[in-house]
Amino acid sequence: MLFETIPLPKDMPRPPETVLVNITPQETRVAVLEENKMCELHIERNSGHSLVGNIYLGLVRRVLPGMQSAFIDIGLERAAFLHIMDIIEQRQNPDSHQRIEHVLFEGQTVLVQVIKDPINSKGARLSTQISLAGRFLVHLPQDEHIGISQRIDKEDDRNLLRQRLNNLLPENACHGYIIRTSAETATDAELQADIDYLTKVWRNIQAQAKVSAPETLLYEDLPLVLRVLRDMFNDNTREILVDSRRNFERMQQFAQLYVQNAADKLQLFKGERPLFETFGVEHEIAYALHPRVNLNFGSYLIIETTEAMTTIDVNTGGFVGAKNFDETVFKTNLEACHAIARELRLRNLGGIIIIDFIDMMLEEHQEAVLQELAKALSFDRTRVTLNGFTSLGLVELTRKRSRESLQQVLCEPCSTCQGRGSLKTAQTLCYEIQREIVRESRRFEVREFRIIASPQVIDLFLDEESQSLAMLIDFIGKPISLAVESSYSQEQYDIVLM
Repeated sequence: MLFETIPLPKDMPRPPETVLVNITPQETRVAVLEENKMCELHIERNSGHSLVGNIYLGLVRRVLPGMQSAFIDIGLERAAFLHIMDIIEQRQNPDSHQRIEHVLFEGQTVLVQVIKDPINSKGARLSTQISLAGRFLVHLPQDEHIGISQRIDKEDDRNLLRQRLNNLLPENACHGYIIRTSAETATDAELQADIDYLTKVWRNIQAQAKVSAPETLLYEDLPLVLRVLRDMFNDNTREILVDSRRNFERMQQFAQLYVQNAADKLQLFKGERPLFETFGVEHEIAYALHPRVNLNFGSYLIIETTEAMTTIDVNTGGFVGAKNFDETVFKTNLEACHAIARELRLRNLGGIIIIDFIDMMLEEHQEAVLQELAKALSFDRTRVTLNGFTSLGLVELTRKRSRESLQQVLCEPCSTCQGRGSLKTAQTLCYEIQREIVRESRRFEVREFRIIASPQVIDLFLDEESQSLAMLIDFIGKPISLAVESSYSQEQYDIVLM
């Protein structure tokens, strides 16, 4: 059962969803609630919204044969990254083993699309395979393939949709499409409207590319307030509440044109209290920034994220259970499955995720926990791959990362601890300062040393470390004075030579 891929069920009935759209001049926030619990949060700020889906006329800045990649300027602060596997020629013929230096050269202009936002110090990731998302279809203008969403799993339905689309396309059509899940309930007229719209968008992009300078933005994806209707609305959406009249009317117009089923679900929120506060979303956002997630009966999760991976530790805490220990552990792990799946979506955690469930002795318990986790993960809109237990009793899964996590969007590293999450103790700093004074006394001939530090460090010098400070004064033969600087953090200090 080591590293066995666990298929996620595709026919699980999804719970009803309530979508909350909170709009201010500075940002748009969209919360998705399932059974009155927030499970997704999307944030788009006017000063730095997502670039995924944007199409640029890029300029090849550097080609790196050793890494089989290239850096492309698209007008951002950092050059974007293009790997050989994201070049259309290689994707269409993966057995060709083309080398990037035979495809690209420095100074070349190339049409590229952002497939991953810049994250931390990494630039955006690009692809030369262009895709344009519509309501029911994704247009692949450089391909002739017709694909179908994996969520449509019945073969008869897949064949019928493929045949319907083929009947709508011209006989000499040389473009490809991916049929989205929402197309199951679409009429032929709606599919045809999607085809016409996407075809027109592609023609406009081609026309602009011929006359534009390098590093020009040719196409920008819809803003979040409209992507709610295009990408998030489905048959399980109970209502969409919007707290901005202007944007409510804008969404109504878009819905009438492209997502008519959503028009009846749109409502203008007129409550006295703010929308997110009314539904408890603000509290949930604050809670989602903490590493600890409390479960029922005293058990809890600890979620820690590094640049390489995210680890999730399941603990029984104060939960002792009513039966034997194995049943207590099993019940805790089952409950943790649903909490983990929710936190992955809410915090938008991506990449490699390692889960340390509480050790289970019975193999049937392990299998039941894996199946429960697979069910919980099946509601995720983002692609997830789940593997079985390793020899160490850990579960590994991967979740596609296309944008920054919630913590990366809302937070920045602590200026005091520089992201370490801890500070040197005042005692450690006292000893560090004394060592530095000894070094400086051997290098310079001075009359006096003055220590300027935070109140915590100075207080320690005057109390517990007063004897060691006196011994240091005797050792160097120079007086040492102390000065408090209240604006200093605990780790900040200066040694002044007088």
